[in-house]
Amino acid sequence: MTETAKKLATVDPVWSQIREDATKMAENEPTLSGFLHATILNFERLEMAIASHLSEKLANSEIGARSLCEVFEEAFSDNKAISEAMRADIVAHFDRDPACRSYVDPVLYFKGFLALQTYRAANWLIGEGRRGMALYLQNRASEVFQADIHPAAKIGKGVFIDHATGVVIGETAVVGDDVSMLHGVTLGGSGKEGGDRHPKIGDGVLISVGAKVLGNIRVGECAKIGGGSVVLTDVPAYQTAVGVPAKIVGKVTTPEPSRQMDHSVGEDGDAI
Repeated sequence: MTETAKKLATVDPVWSQIREDATKMAENEPTLSGFLHATILNFERLEMAIASHLSEKLANSEIGARSLCEVFEEAFSDNKAISEAMRADIVAHFDRDPACRSYVDPVLYFKGFLALQTYRAANWLIGEGRRGMALYLQNRASEVFQADIHPAAKIGKGVFIDHATGVVIGETAVVGDDVSMLHGVTLGGSGKEGGDRHPKIGDGVLISVGAKVLGNIRVGECAKIGGGSVVLTDVPAYQTAVGVPAKIVGKVTTPEPSRQMDHSVGEDGDAI
């Protein structure tokens, strides 16, 4: 390892591992070498690599990749909160998804990760009063990644959105740190009311495939929502809710459901 590589591994271990993974992939699959250099190895910082990759994915005849890249770079530039969240999201994918074999996988290929980073840029734009551009990114991400995340939602770090297809997160939703959710999850409203109308998801919650959490309700930390459930009332911390409408069926079977991805119900361990 060169002195430069050693320094990078010390100051930014996630980016260092991504570059190492990309280098090995290029060596093992020469056909991908040009792609890996264009997306990863030609960049000095993770933020710039993701900005470039997202802009290429989301560009169209209306707004080209260069213009979009400038928007992403502005959002990611010297933004400590986004930088930390981005890296925590990568580690979350690697730790929780058995299909993720390297740190480079989510950065290049996983729709959930890419949709989430697009949201992070759009959320920054909302904070800067640039609602039109934020909604444009939301719309393009919905079209390209099939995940519709409103830029005004509040989402923590270390979030894992597996597969992402059909995920909807509404305007006033709040998602805590270390949350995991699968495809088809909706964090939506329950009627035509305005104002604060979407769910509040605590840290460490696991929301299984196709679950719908509706209305301004609270899902407590480290709770678990069963697949296909429709949640209309609060779920206490460390409890499992299952069914249509969802009911509490017992305590979670693991201390950190979102990290262990244990899709079981109650103490008997029956499958959700």
